Amino acid sequence: MSKQTILGRVAQLAKANINALLDQAEDPQKMLDQLIRDYTDNIAEAEEAVATTIGNLRLLEADHREDVDAAGEWGGKARAASNKADQLRAAGEGADADRFDALAKVALQRQLQSEREAREAEPTIAAQTEVVEKLKGGLDRMKVKLGELRSKRDELVARAKSAEARNQMLDAARSIDVLDPTSELGRFEEKIRREEARALGKEELASSSLDAQFEELDAASDQAEIEARLAALKQTA
Repeated sequence: MSKQTILGRVAQLAKANINALLDQAEDPQKMLDQLIRDYTDNIAEAEEAVATTIGNLRLLEADHREDVDAAGEWGGKARAASNKADQLRAAGEGADADRFDALAKVALQRQLQSEREAREAEPTIAAQTEVVEKLKGGLDRMKVKLGELRSKRDELVARAKSAEARNQMLDAARSIDVLDPTSELGRFEEKIRREEARALGKEELASSSLDAQFEELDAASDQAEIEARLAALKQTA
């Protein structure tokens, strides 16, 4: 996987519009769960790739420092050899002086080579540094996005559970309305009232029959009294 591919994926994921994705989803919770898994996997892959890129950058930086240090060391050796040649030439030892001048030239050649290698590495180091910074920024945004995804999922699950609980409560209340126990009590009370009325009717009927019997008895008593009084009248006549 190239650095540009990694950078493109990181940028694409970091810019993903969660709300737009959720609006298109048939099951937002399942989609969020899948997005969280995808983001977690992509972050892990990106972190590994970024770590490799950073490692390569650090190697380039280390090589650059070595070249810079080497250029400085070779420059110091060239100066020392040149000074020695000047001393020998002043002392009339021309052959030895030439030998040290030759050493100074070799050191200067090595210095030039190290400086060239250091210069050539600098654009690559600058480009790699820019890529690393962008990748780090993208990773940070991805991690923020992952946190948003997790928060969104937790919020969605909580809302779903709350809605389910409310629906269960409303369904229970609706079933209570349909099977209203007070209506059963009302029917039972009506049945009792009818039984009470029936008992009252029986009592009234029984009372009427008894009154009639007493009335008949009273009527018989009156008739006997009348007969007795009539007999008494006849005896006194």
